[in-house]
Amino acid sequence: MRNQDDKPAQSRGEQIQAAEHEAAKQRLLAQAEAERIPAEETTKAVPDRRWRREQP
Repeated sequence: MRNQDDKPAQSRGEQIQAAEHEAAKQRLLAQAEAERIPAEETTKAVPDRRWRREQP
């Protein structure tokens, strides 16, 4: 049994496993997006005063 791409047809179990894998991937991506902190909130300008110590 081969499909038009000349690859073996997936068994029903493989199709279910692929669907579960994709669903889990989507859940993880949704969770990561929900927990994501925007970069502008994680970085703040802190003055770098090291150059002042090096000057006389």
